[in-house]
Amino acid sequence: MNTHSLESAWTPRLLSILRIVSALIFMAHGTQKILGFPAGFSPEMFSLPWIAGMLELFGGALLLLGLFVRPVAFVLSGLMAAAYWMAHAPKSVFPVLNGGDAAILYCFVFLYFVAAGGGVWSLDSAMRNSR
Repeated sequence: MNTHSLESAWTPRLLSILRIVSALIFMAHGTQKILGFPAGFSPEMFSLPWIAGMLELFGGALLLLGLFVRPVAFVLSGLMAAAYWMAHAPKSVFPVLNGGDAAILYCFVFLYFVAAGGGVWSLDSAMRNSR
């Protein structure tokens, strides 16, 4: 198998795998805030942490399914940018010291999904192919 056929066969699949794994890990932040699992906290309803938790939980679920990937990823990328600048950056200039490295990574992974979509293993792709 040559490199080009390997690339064309696996790039769309690995995009889907990146989306699924990112969504699962991201959803854990939402379950922690909203459902108290695992060992979470309960922010006051309609506070910024509660809104973030709802976006993490339900936005993560939509990404997991691959449904409305581009608009959901756009919103979640913005959420992570805001989280970084509001919660992490004031603590230190260095992401490794301010705990914001995951927020930065999520921000840019989600921004990539805005451009690339959800990959071949997504409901968006299945709906597009059924037409």
